[in-house]
Amino acid sequence: MFSHVMVGADDIAASKAFYDATLGALGCKPGMTDDKGRVIYAHDGALFMISNPIDGARATHANGGTIGFRASSPKQADAWHAAGVANGGTSVEDPPGVREGGFGKVYLAYLRDPAGNKLCVAHRLA
Repeated sequence: MFSHVMVGADDIAASKAFYDATLGALGCKPGMTDDKGRVIYAHDGALFMISNPIDGARATHANGGTIGFRASSPKQADAWHAAGVANGGTSVEDPPGVREGGFGKVYLAYLRDPAGNKLCVAHRLA
């Protein structure tokens, strides 16, 4: 359904360090920087990108928006969360753990990246 996700950032270097660490914990290679200064991650047929806003204004995050990544296990989700906190991210919501709702049991962890974008990693439990 989706071809890619792109987030804005004013400090591309800080965001790249954060995403190299967090996406690396999920098995993704470090991001590549293109000729326009955007950072691109390709993994499992999906693209995730970081860019300075094209209009030259400051980057802002979506209020109510969350970008979700898939983890292969609770251990991998915890590694993602720890990598994020160690690389400029902020832990938000409840601590990483199991939540139960309409989609069954899911292991979730939440962070805000250095630019303030809200992120989640999820592992669906059987």
